[in-house]
Amino acid sequence: MTAENNFIIVIGRQFGCGGRRIGKKIAERLGVNCYDKDLISEASQKNGFSPAVFAEADEKRPRFMGSVLQSFFGVMDSYAGSPLSKEGLYKAQSETIRSIAEKENCVIVGRTADYVMRDHPGLLSIFLHAPIESRAKAIVARGDAENEHDAISLAKKIDSTRENYYNFFTGRNWGYATNYHLTLDSSHLSDDMIVELIANAVKTDLPAR
Repeated sequence: MTAENNFIIVIGRQFGCGGRRIGKKIAERLGVNCYDKDLISEASQKNGFSPAVFAEADEKRPRFMGSVLQSFFGVMDSYAGSPLSKEGLYKAQSETIRSIAEKENCVIVGRTADYVMRDHPGLLSIFLHAPIESRAKAIVARGDAENEHDAISLAKKIDSTRENYYNFFTGRNWGYATNYHLTLDSSHLSDDMIVELIANAVKTDLPAR
């Protein structure tokens, strides 16, 4: 199997849509690996840095990353000056995404992977969304907030953080349908339906493997 024939399923998601859970189910259905926060650990180890540094910067816009690194590590804000600059962190993670995609078929959740791999012929990009009321119920059910009011506030905050991060590094608009192959409302489709839709799209729309 060559890298050009690999398929890469990338899932963008609003907070509370079950993106990580659905990504793992898709990976299980297709017999491939699913990567989300694992990318941070792999990227940090590959570059000889603590995973905690990458975790602090995960899907957060550069202004935040720069302030964290400068405050705790005394890192300069210039990409040329340090591999731990805001651009350096993103570059390391992007290189990890490319490296994984070259070696195997895979599912990647978030991390602007749809943009990083935008020229790959085997890319299938998905965006999961749902009404915030539906997401709030799911957020409470999984224990990330005590009540729906707090869950709505949390969802809005994390969505805003992801949007700022995505828009800054890609020059695109996070969540806009034109940036993805499929956009799906997870409140109207079961996990199994979404998994089968995506599995069928991989079989019919991507190059022969």
